[in-house]
Amino acid sequence: MKTFNLAILISLLVIFPLSVLAQTPKNHFYYEKDYQNVWCIAQAGVTEYVLPDRARVDCVTQTHAIEFDFAKKWAESIGQSLYYAEILQKDPGIVLIVEDKVKDQKYVDRVQAVALKQGIKVWLMHPEDMQQ
Repeated sequence: MKTFNLAILISLLVIFPLSVLAQTPKNHFYYEKDYQNVWCIAQAGVTEYVLPDRARVDCVTQTHAIEFDFAKKWAESIGQSLYYAEILQKDPGIVLIVEDKVKDQKYVDRVQAVALKQGIKVWLMHPEDMQQ
């Protein structure tokens, strides 16, 4: 019986720290979902709006269907925002999460160049925006 209890205790000591680590955003200040919640609620939007095909729109406001992505995923955000806007008959929007203003500037420039031609509204969000 003591061996069984010891095995459970050891398992918990190993598994618990791993589960805590799994909850920490990898290489980011916050999870994308955290940025999404703060921004979307401030805009009186609806988070995680589910489309008929089960795709999830990060934020839907009165006027926009908005995709959130970290700066490195700028290209993915363009396609998703356009698709969501088409389905919902709203304007496309992207909130690009910029955690390193210097390193991420090239991604900001890229998304803004395409967004300008495609009529996509782009907002930038930084870790300090989470403190408001």
